[in-house]
Amino acid sequence: MSELSNRQLALRWLEYARNDLHAASVILSRDDVAPRTACFLAQQSAEKALKAILVLKGLNVIKTHDLDAITEKLPENESAAFESLDLTWLTEWSVESRYPGDWPEASSEDAKKAVTIATQVLDASTSFFWQMIETTN
Repeated sequence: MSELSNRQLALRWLEYARNDLHAASVILSRDDVAPRTACFLAQQSAEKALKAILVLKGLNVIKTHDLDAITEKLPENESAAFESLDLTWLTEWSVESRYPGDWPEASSEDAKKAVTIATQVLDASTSFFWQMIETTN
């Protein structure tokens, strides 16, 4: 894929990530939607934001919801930016939020934490995107 195509596709990944994060944020303000839905959408936002960087760098997008596994595929400079975030915790919502099981129901505090982490991932990913664009022009 050409560099221009990688840029265009990475922008689409970031757009989808922003859309998921926006939906998660809207859910936070609602009493009639389960907080687990916001947790799921926040996890999806973070996943798509991280995968946008893989696309931009021309790396293979791995088929996993594991945010730590995705960051391990990033170059060291980018992956270091996510080390302080609780991506392991956020990854759990990729499954636990979608299916009933033997785990506690998400609380509104869980949803707020998930949206906060996803916001940090999206902000950092967007920053990396624009830094890369500026250095290649």
